[in-house]
Amino acid sequence: MSLNDPSARQLLDQLASLRQHQQDGRRSPHKPLLVLLALGRLAANGTSTLPWSEAEEQLADLLEDFGPTSRTGRAQSAAYPFTRLRADKVWTFDQDVPMDTVGPLRQGVTGRLEASLEAALKDRPELLDEAARSLVESHFPATIGPDVLVAVGLDPDLLDRRGIAVDAGTQEQRQRSRIWPAAVIEAWDRQCAFCGFDGAAGGAVVGIEAAHIRWFKLGGPDELDNGLALCSLHHKLFDRGMLGLDEDLAVVVSQRFSARTANGRAIYDLHGNRLRPRRGTALPAARHVVWHREQVFQGVALIG
Repeated sequence: MSLNDPSARQLLDQLASLRQHQQDGRRSPHKPLLVLLALGRLAANGTSTLPWSEAEEQLADLLEDFGPTSRTGRAQSAAYPFTRLRADKVWTFDQDVPMDTVGPLRQGVTGRLEASLEAALKDRPELLDEAARSLVESHFPATIGPDVLVAVGLDPDLLDRRGIAVDAGTQEQRQRSRIWPAAVIEAWDRQCAFCGFDGAAGGAVVGIEAAHIRWFKLGGPDELDNGLALCSLHHKLFDRGMLGLDEDLAVVVSQRFSARTANGRAIYDLHGNRLRPRRGTALPAARHVVWHREQVFQGVALIG
């Protein structure tokens, strides 16, 4: 049976169209992260069964690492998707519990993917891979998609194995600009805006990438005031929320970032460095910087 058959498309569309609280570009990866965690368990154990006693920590860790900063406690943040995913008809419990409430979940509650959905995914590993790939590509930039898959126990290389395109009505239906990446890199003098790295091989840059400040997946435009040229390392740290920008366009380092070696601790030295673009380069727009600070940057910045 092909991945292009109607039953496969229906299943993938069902997972790709999870109801989420999204407005004004706010990130809401909570349900997708729970589904990915369940897919990882299914791939490893043959069952997606997830007791709250384990989900409370595992899901909270995923949300802390890959979601926006939460104003609620860890357990409460995990309880929201764990209970609300039932409304999407893809998640069930072994007993009835109220929405959003942590206490009843601690009375031995177990969740799992809906039975027919789990059976279809278990029988067809390629369908499970496609579901995971679709969720990751719909909710995370390419810099951190592999990290998400590793965190839930799935193979990061599946992002390189293309199956079918799923029409989920997401921002990915927008056409990316083919000239934007090169224009951003050129505007920042072909070097990292944070550290100045300017590696090249002949006439081509090496390790320099065009980074969206507000993610394209969440409405970020392919415009110069929404882009920075960053080295591969700092691009990834920027998308993971370990690096950000303040209102004066100085680099900030999150207190969640840690390193022991001299090379790793060099990241701390970026803190407080002001962006110095060449004359005429568009500065990052305040609205995009604010979005990144609220939706991506993790925790609080280093002091001083």
